[in-house]
Amino acid sequence: MKLLENKTAIITGASRGIGKGIAEVFAAEGCNIAFSFASSVDKAKALETELESKYGVKVRGFQSNAADFTSSQEFVDAVVKEFDGFDILVNNAGITRDNLLMRMTEEQWDEIMEVNLKSVFNLTKASVRNFLGRKGGSIINMSSVVGVMGNAGQSNYAASKAGIIGFSKSIAKELGSRNVRCNVITPGFIETEMTADLGEDALKKWTENIPLKRGGSPDDVAQACVFLGSDRSSYITGQVLSVCGGMLM
Repeated sequence: MKLLENKTAIITGASRGIGKGIAEVFAAEGCNIAFSFASSVDKAKALETELESKYGVKVRGFQSNAADFTSSQEFVDAVVKEFDGFDILVNNAGITRDNLLMRMTEEQWDEIMEVNLKSVFNLTKASVRNFLGRKGGSIINMSSVVGVMGNAGQSNYAASKAGIIGFSKSIAKELGSRNVRCNVITPGFIETEMTADLGEDALKKWTENIPLKRGGSPDDVAQACVFLGSDRSSYITGQVLSVCGGMLM
């Protein structure tokens, strides 16, 4: 029995990196997938075709701006119409605009807050009616170890990711009586297209400080998402699960 058989998930920012890894593992576990993407139409179409042909599930990409309130509501409405509702929401959309506070611009702060934090509000609010109608559901919000421990040069990113944790705990309390769960994953150093640009020396420096002595993969994060999206975590809500190889010990 596949863990997500007959379930449908919304995944934001799934055309690359961690989001793409989550989409692939969810599809392998029998989950139908609606994902949003900002601009990469060709990548989105390729992902649809790849997952449908490989796993035999229904996959649809929707061009949508998660940072925009109206666009997010329209995206969720379109998913409900296309899939007749959904069971899991994975808020994964996120960006970085790193800079020391002395040099950080107002635009760099605001853009991070809109894409990383406001998007979680937008999608979660737009999804509540669906979850209440289905008498349950699982919301999985992607934070970061940086949101727990901070990081020099990432005050905007850290603040947005810490905000996700507080928001998620509040939603877990608000919706728990309706069988809607809300949990957070805080990935550590995950090797994606973005980190590949850092170079071998930088990667070695990072991994030396990780107890498991390696960077994580999108699959590592995806497997945690599968657990939180499945019925095996039916008594878990309001929790922060760190997928970081021990960085947060």
